[in-house]
Amino acid sequence: MEVNKLAHYILAINPGSTSTKLGIYEDRKLLFTETVRHADEDLAGFSKIADQLPLRLQVVAEFFEKHGFDARRLAAVAGRGGLLKPMNGGTYMVSEDMLSDATSGIFGEHASNLGPVLAFEIASKFEIPAYIVDPVTVDEFIPESRLSGFSGIDRISQLHALNIKAVSRKVARGLGRPLEELNFVVAHLGAGISVAAGLGGRIIDVNNADNEGPFSPERSGTLPLKQLIRLCYSGKYTEKEVVGLVTRKGGLCSYLGTKSAHEAEKRAISGDFHAELVLNAMVHQIAKEIGAMAAVLDGRVDGIILTGGLAHSEYIVGKLRKKIGFLGEVFVLPGEEELEALAEGALRVLNGEEAKREYSCLLD
Repeated sequence: MEVNKLAHYILAINPGSTSTKLGIYEDRKLLFTETVRHADEDLAGFSKIADQLPLRLQVVAEFFEKHGFDARRLAAVAGRGGLLKPMNGGTYMVSEDMLSDATSGIFGEHASNLGPVLAFEIASKFEIPAYIVDPVTVDEFIPESRLSGFSGIDRISQLHALNIKAVSRKVARGLGRPLEELNFVVAHLGAGISVAAGLGGRIIDVNNADNEGPFSPERSGTLPLKQLIRLCYSGKYTEKEVVGLVTRKGGLCSYLGTKSAHEAEKRAISGDFHAELVLNAMVHQIAKEIGAMAAVLDGRVDGIILTGGLAHSEYIVGKLRKKIGFLGEVFVLPGEEELEALAEGALRVLNGEEAKREYSCLLD
């Protein structure tokens, strides 16, 4: 006789710079979700990201009330992992060390640092576990990937790990094979672009989405080194201003004055030859990075996965297919299902499919 297994109710929390995304899952089934936008004036009074905690907790309380959900039913809370120590991929228990690193901003200030803190604050009320899943600082580099070409400057693994890992698992399930047996090149195409070489599920190389690789709607990616050095010493900009230029005002924004790939695409289709050139150049650079990661995998590629917001564009995907199709089958999973990925990471641990990791146990 089949025994009915009790469902696990999981709260997934993804705090962003101007929003808080929330979802309640019954195992893998999404019950309800909401994205709460935060006005600039609501956040202006906070000098540090960690100071926003009471505001964000109030948002969660109102979310429960709005949907009539009794939080005592929760089995776990999964928060977006922020800028933390380098670590292997997986689902991690929120610990005191993690909370300290997230709130202090020792590895960088970002709204996602609130993820583990929110998860812990809510979970501790109900004596249930709090997790993070595949944060941006996942580091599974092989030694060769770490060397930059200049002694004393190491390459740093920072990427859209949560979505990259999630779509890799999803494609593997669709193929009916264990992820551990498959090699994928995964291109997360968003405001920032991460192109990763996945060897049996481990990301052994990836461009740092904040300062390497293809240019994107707002980031410059890899730049000619000597010309960048001259710009830095030109006296026109401070260090902070240069960083802002290449991370928030680079890419499409620099060339076209817009961060909207949709707007750039409309302009290109309507006959704007400059917009068409810029989009073609972005596709050109993405394709080069995908080819490079295929070489990292020695050409043993079971598929190329295109994901992220730009993967909604038939214009961009169509042009990419022409350039990379020879490498293998191309799978297109547009968007970012990060709440689902958080819930599934917690569920794998609750179901005993994956061992939870400890924050003190970092790189293997």
